[in-house]
Amino acid sequence: MPYQDLARAHPGGIVDLSVGTPVDPVPPVAREALAAAADSPGYPLTYGTPRLREAAAGWLRRRHGVTIDPADVLPTIGSKELVAWLPTLLGVRPGERVVFPELAYPTYDVGARLAGAEPFATDGLLALGPERVPLVWVNSPSNPTGRVLPAEHLRKVVAWARERGAVVASDECYIELGWEEHPVSVLHPDVCEGSHENLLAVHSLSKRSNFAGYRAGFVTGDPRLVRRLLEVRKHAGMMMPAPVQAATAAVLDDDAHADEQRERYARRRAVLRPALERAGWRIEHSAAGLYLWATNGTGCWDQVRALAERGILVAPGEFYGDAGRDHVRVAITATDERVDAAVSRLQ
Repeated sequence: MPYQDLARAHPGGIVDLSVGTPVDPVPPVAREALAAAADSPGYPLTYGTPRLREAAAGWLRRRHGVTIDPADVLPTIGSKELVAWLPTLLGVRPGERVVFPELAYPTYDVGARLAGAEPFATDGLLALGPERVPLVWVNSPSNPTGRVLPAEHLRKVVAWARERGAVVASDECYIELGWEEHPVSVLHPDVCEGSHENLLAVHSLSKRSNFAGYRAGFVTGDPRLVRRLLEVRKHAGMMMPAPVQAATAAVLDDDAHADEQRERYARRRAVLRPALERAGWRIEHSAAGLYLWATNGTGCWDQVRALAERGILVAPGEFYGDAGRDHVRVAITATDERVDAAVSRLQ
């Protein structure tokens, strides 16, 4: 059954809460910087401009208590391409296991397969026994669940990986959107104990600055790993366009627009969550990020249908792993008007 068509048939139109794509305006500071840099006839720098790298380092220090050398920042064309290609860029070999959470964004699995490696979804590293693995992904706040991993948990992951020579890659694209809990970077001293060795943190501007259409992110961490990524990316043509680099630097330097956007999401979340709960859904985790991880005790497809009949489209939990078969993921990224429509339909 095409559930999107069912939701579209609602007299008030569809409320699409299935995909976490930004719908609010790109901040003026970004558009102005983009326009000012529009005359960019030469090839951009794979390594990024000094201005961009300094802005990224400043943002991490100011907002997240992380100190890095600007020389250790590498721009990416959004964060998804890095998630997909990191195993390949790091030289993960066929047959080796790439570890990622049980409930996860599908691109971790895809990235392992692109490298010819074996994807391994687990929330318990002890399941690997003494096996050495090249790469362990963590994602906090989580997509899809909104779960936040505390510093102590991340510290244990880092210690486990370092004992085995594994790289820990932390996908932190929702880090500015903590609600009941405060997310911490893998590069924070409370986690890494002052050393970024074998650690990479991946950041995206898509959620913070409504930048999904600009494809802008960056990776930072272990200087040795960043240099290695730079060398390969340079030859692979993985270059962020120069005008986008200028816009990225501008938004990283500007916290006001990010605070304003955060308030928009907070307001939508504050009305949507209780509406789902009153309608019989239980919200689990969801302490941060742009999603509500919800269940009413039935299978995920039954829940998708029940909501589609009210004109509300959500994502089935099994898209994110077998452990999600009884849940749905509800995005809070629709406009205020559409979120209010969903709330009224849930009553």
